[in-house]
Amino acid sequence: MPGYNPHVAQETLVYKVRPEHAALIEGRIDPGRFEFRSTPYARFSAKGDGVVVTLYTSGKLVVQGADPAVFVERYAPEASAVKGKTKAKKSASKPRVIAPETVTVGSDECGKGDFLGPLVVCAARMTPEEALGLAEAGVMDSKALDDKKALVLGAYLRERLEFRVVRLDPAEYNPRWKASGNLNELLGDLHAEAIKGLVQKGDHVIIDRFAKEELMERRLEGLEISLEQKPRAEEELCVAAASIIAREEFLLAMDELSSQWGMKMRKGAGAPVDAAAREFVRSFGMDRLGEIAKVHFKNAKRIGGH
Repeated sequence: MPGYNPHVAQETLVYKVRPEHAALIEGRIDPGRFEFRSTPYARFSAKGDGVVVTLYTSGKLVVQGADPAVFVERYAPEASAVKGKTKAKKSASKPRVIAPETVTVGSDECGKGDFLGPLVVCAARMTPEEALGLAEAGVMDSKALDDKKALVLGAYLRERLEFRVVRLDPAEYNPRWKASGNLNELLGDLHAEAIKGLVQKGDHVIIDRFAKEELMERRLEGLEISLEQKPRAEEELCVAAASIIAREEFLLAMDELSSQWGMKMRKGAGAPVDAAAREFVRSFGMDRLGEIAKVHFKNAKRIGGH
């Protein structure tokens, strides 16, 4: 079998291994041909013979390479294929959740559509070994999580990943938005600040695309990285992790605002949010709305006109 080559099409196969077969499979893997590596939540992980293979303590066996089925036939004939879990890599510039040899930096934001509270951008840096472990831990797009789960996973990820959070509370957000007059330009500045805060030479950066690609290409010009911008980038584990930390930071900020002003801050931009903002204005005055809200939203005009 050829050595692992990240520039040729790769395939990931997922199998289930019964507990009594785990030792048999591990024993067949020759340390002279495979390099064993420490991986979170794994019984073992090894690289060699053109594949990267990881057996998790849950019994899930993940084999990735140009021809992973050959490895399984030779070393793990007892394993049972998990239907619907095969993934093919279409392009070397489109790394999967499990991406050997690839360190990825994902960047995402939270609060962009919320009238109250801050705008938060987070960039998270993830090694291949960290990616394997976090996939097992249930990391996913933050939009699929309730608030409680987002807070728990956010704290979990902060302990395990390098990350950079950039948070604009309303008092700072409003003058910066007014100066730029364009939310995408402001978002571009925040994403660039977060990414530059932790990216390293050779990293693959993935951004959930929010504007024309030239906007971020211009801001990250000169960095020795590969850059990928794509819609629904939360499908990539590094972006999902960044989205969770950003969501956690946003929720914590909303709790801080609620405590500071003695009233419940609401998420989103609908009628309950307008009601909360009107309560604030009745208590503190319209001229202080910019301390809790993004005043360029249409909500502000509705509230100002009562």
